This record gives sequence, C-alpha cells and structure tokens, in this order.
Amino acid sequence: MKSVPALKWRYATKKFDSQRILSAEKIEILKTAFNLTATSYGLQPLKLVVVKDKELQDQLMAASYNQKQIGTASHLLVICIERSVGKEFIEKHFKMVQDIRKTPEEILEPFRESLIEDFEDKPVDDIKIWATHQAYLVLGTLLTICAVEEIDSCPMEGFEPGKYNEILGLKNYNLEAVLALPVGYRAEDDFFAGLKKVRRPVEETVIEI
Repeated sequence: MKSVPALKWRYATKKFDSQRILSAEKIEILKTAFNLTATSYGLQPLKLVVVKDKELQDQLMAASYNQKQIGTASHLLVICIERSVGKEFIEKHFKMVQDIRKTPEEILEPFRESLIEDFEDKPVDDIKIWATHQAYLVLGTLLTICAVEEIDSCPMEGFEPGKYNEILGLKNYNLEAVLALPVGYRAEDDFFAGLKKVRRPVEETVIEI
C-alpha cells in the first residue's frame, strides 16, 4: 500500500481479531524498522520486546487497565529505554562506528569525548527524558510501517510501567518500558474501523514560508 492511502487506512485499533496471527515475515519487518529508526546521535538508547506469549499478554493487559487490545493482539511490542546511558554505552557505539565505517580514530575521538562529557554532566532524569523522546521517534516509524504493511496497531501509553518492568523482567536487561504497541489484524466488528478520520485541514496545520 502506498504511503498516504496507508495512513488514511490506519486507525487506533480498538478490537483485534485474536484468531489472526502475524506471520514471522511481518514481525521481522517490524523488528528491522525498529532498528533502522533515526535516533539522536545515532545512539539507539532503546530496545524492543516482542511479546507473543498469550499468558504474558494477559498479565500485561491487567497492568494496562484491562485494555483488551493488549490481550487480543497477535503480538505486543513494548518499546523500552536503557536505564543508563553513559561513558561505556557511548564508547561501545563509537567502537561499532569504527568497525563498520573504518572511520579513523582522530576523527571519532573529539566527537566521542565531547558526547561522553555532555552525558556525564546531564542529570539522570534528563537522560531518561531524552531517551523517552527517542522512543516516540520509534513509535512513529512503527505506526507508519504497520500502515504500509496493512498491519493494525494501537499506540498506548496507558499502562503501569513498573508492573511491565516486573512482569517482563526488564531490570535484568537494564531496561524500562515506556510505550506499548499491540499489533495484529482488526476484528470485523470493530466499530471504530468504519469511522471517518477527524483531522484539521492541512491548510490549518501546515505553514509554508
């Protein structure tokens, strides 16, 4: 499906067909799209947890104010941020840059050291806010790719992160859950699927200078 028709087709799915499961190929597309998303400095302070275990989905649904999309979706994507982004994390990123691009150390060194110094001076809460902003970039990418691939989805902030962290054992991975994205296929009787989109006219939302 082409981009604009795909965006017109998508909506925040309220009811999934629990009998329809995304193929492994579709999941691989979403994983790859997640990994290719732009992030600040290219640091990727994020990881994606792909949940397909229905018992886990039921537990997470209870931690999401019993919103049925969590439990009935084919898969649940949980976007997580790294709990710590500091010198070691940044050095590992620049080592990867050097290995892949063969960039000379004398070019990388000033940028790497400047970035390390900047992050060491930042309060922990500021780094968490920064990383969360990157999660929203990823969410936008995934929503668009879902639309193009005709995968239904519903972006969600309405859950208890602490309980997600506990249920998924995210502390073991040094991660915190920040966004949830159930994906799958809409139920035929989802009332919201047939509603017209409500958007302000482009002329009101875009300024051309």
